[in-house]
Amino acid sequence: MKTCLAAAAAALTVALASPALAQDGGWSLAIHGGAGVIERGSLTPEQDAAYRAALDRALQVGVEVLDNGGSALDAVEAVIQVLEDDPLFNAGRGAVFTADGRIEHDAAIMDGTTLDAGAVAGLTRTRHPISAARAVMEDSPHVFLIGQGAETFARDQGLEEVEPAYFFTERRWRGLVRQLEREGLPVPARPAGPRRAPWPRSPRHWTNANSGLSAWSRWIARDGWRPAPRPVACRANAGAGWAMYR
Repeated sequence: MKTCLAAAAAALTVALASPALAQDGGWSLAIHGGAGVIERGSLTPEQDAAYRAALDRALQVGVEVLDNGGSALDAVEAVIQVLEDDPLFNAGRGAVFTADGRIEHDAAIMDGTTLDAGAVAGLTRTRHPISAARAVMEDSPHVFLIGQGAETFARDQGLEEVEPAYFFTERRWRGLVRQLEREGLPVPARPAGPRRAPWPRSPRHWTNANSGLSAWSRWIARDGWRPAPRPVACRANAGAGWAMYR
């Protein structure tokens, strides 16, 4: 029997959860939209509906993977890729900026069956950091690559690259400017980018994944998350959703 409990998070959004269960009870898949600071009452009905629809899309991608015989690793990677491409979430295209006006992505993944793990940090061009983390786990002798070395490794693995402007969203840029002005810090030059962006009781195969984090005004060269593999749940985090699992 295949069993997977997966959770996908994208932080600095509202905590919205969506579960899915296999009809035969063989697996469970749960995703959530973050453990950040946005109160539900601060969302308009339209924004609330947009977040829920985005979570449903990600959920269905994972369900399809599992229904077609894919592994827990395949499912969490696929779910995270959806969140990385959605500007609503603090991962990939919706990630927040560092203090120097860059978007840097971190990701980690773990196979709870083997306890193998892989992680990357400081990626600026790899479209799907979660895939780079999985490649580190499966196709290298390392556990954690960072910065240019991680970028080069991802490129050598044939993973898709995009220009840094791909990750730019107006909402996140305005948020950085407000944060730096509140702290009395200099605002960096506006980077290139578009001018507008849209708003268990039986044996289990645990999988842990964590992707896409940038932290508001993060210090240069500071690693936002260190991978902390613990074989207690199947997690696929994009952002600061880690707090929900501590």
